[in-house]
Amino acid sequence: MAPLIVLVVVTLVARLIGHVGGAHARDWAASTRIGLAVMFCFTAAAHFSSMRADMVAMVPPFVPNPEFMVTFTGICEILGAIGLLVPRTRRLAAVGLILLLLSVLPANIYAAQAGVTLRGAQPTPMIPRIALQALFIGLVWWSGLSSRRSPSASTPRDTHRGSRSSRRPRPSR
Repeated sequence: MAPLIVLVVVTLVARLIGHVGGAHARDWAASTRIGLAVMFCFTAAAHFSSMRADMVAMVPPFVPNPEFMVTFTGICEILGAIGLLVPRTRRLAAVGLILLLLSVLPANIYAAQAGVTLRGAQPTPMIPRIALQALFIGLVWWSGLSSRRSPSASTPRDTHRGSRSSRRPRPSR
């Protein structure tokens, strides 16, 4: 549940900053990308912290080399988070994160079925885990793949008739 809280809080703070003039969070999609990026960095930290053993225990028995997989998925989360924030890599990062979320779904299902704990806390039941994964996938898709730049996020243009920016340049004589 902590990743969801991080996502919601950071997204709302980013949107508030965008509302008061923050250029990089002027719309909900941009604010959501910031929230997702922070959330993915937050979850990636567990792959390299004292929670690592719990993360390794979540890997289903049929997956080879669980230690490597935990490291690999943690690195992918960090790279995907950064990629979501860079306009040139946003779409590729979104596709990669969606594929990552789908690929770790079996680990989430296994962890729920096997009763794998994180820091000794009771495991999250399967249905909420799957719903959370679906929410994350949907938000990555919406903010990284389907949303277009809104007019408020594009370069401002002065459309007032007769203003300098709407006149054609005069030819030099």
